[in-house]
Amino acid sequence: MSANILKTLAITAGAVLTISLAGGAGAKEFYKMSTISIPTPFTINTTFAKIIQKYNPDIEIQVNATGAAPRHALDAANGKTDFLMGAPSLHHIFSNGLAMFKKVKNAKALSQNLRAVFNYRIGFYHFGVYGNSGITEFKHLKGKRVFLGPPAAVQRIVAGSFIEAITGLKPGKDYEIIKLGFSAAAQAFQDRQIDILVSTGNPPSSNFAQVALTNKIRFLGASDADWSSAPMKKVMKIPGRTRGQFAPDAYGKNQVNAKPVQTIAAWVGLVTRKGIPEDVIYKMTKTFWDHIDEMHAIAPWAKDALNFDNAFKSMNMKLHPGALRYYKEKGLNIPKNVM
Repeated sequence: MSANILKTLAITAGAVLTISLAGGAGAKEFYKMSTISIPTPFTINTTFAKIIQKYNPDIEIQVNATGAAPRHALDAANGKTDFLMGAPSLHHIFSNGLAMFKKVKNAKALSQNLRAVFNYRIGFYHFGVYGNSGITEFKHLKGKRVFLGPPAAVQRIVAGSFIEAITGLKPGKDYEIIKLGFSAAAQAFQDRQIDILVSTGNPPSSNFAQVALTNKIRFLGASDADWSSAPMKKVMKIPGRTRGQFAPDAYGKNQVNAKPVQTIAAWVGLVTRKGIPEDVIYKMTKTFWDHIDEMHAIAPWAKDALNFDNAFKSMNMKLHPGALRYYKEKGLNIPKNVM
């Protein structure tokens, strides 16, 4: 990951970051993109915008990296933003009027205003602690200060459910939930103000790679038996989650894990709203995939996380007609439920 992206990801909580990725002069079509600031979606969304503008000087995409994904989804459904990081789990919650959407009028109808462009693996859930913290298993989190995710983020629900399925520990009752944004929480972890940082990324994720340069670090994970328990099966029923693992040395010599870390692999995607013309999304989709090598050059991990084999992984919303048109032209095997 480039130094510029790492620098951007270090923004403090509450800071508004708007990246204008404008091309040359002249009349432009203007679009808004909302993204969260954790490494994988931030990198993919901003790189998508740069590639589109590089080869389409008539398009300008303004990227805003503040706020949480549920807010972005609601804004897009209401026509207030044009692109966002969506997720199968988020769409499941939105389209059924659950959790943070429970009090949103017409949530189910609004959710149908969203359309998919492509999916990708946002990464693996990392449950990171310092190697000398004395925390070696999830059960040791009792009474600890834990960052599961921002207050309105789906990650908080997923991470808390995962821990509870393994240990029975309940968020906010058996351990303290830290209410911060992603960037502020990463800084608080570096300052040892919280005991465990939960973050989703493709190793090596910058949030932990920086810490592991000078500190011993451990990642908590599930056992083989944990995956077959009834509570875990319930957790994994939500769309966008698959069983995954990453290497015990993914973060170098200071990672103290002796075995691969078994955790949740999470799938998200680039989402737009159905009101954008078909020709526009077709042009953007084609431009991006025609120059996917530029995406992979910026983020080598994206070769495995973002490709035609994964483009529809766990997708549970309809493709935008423009994106669908492109994938049909490519002759890809498109699931019927997203057509």
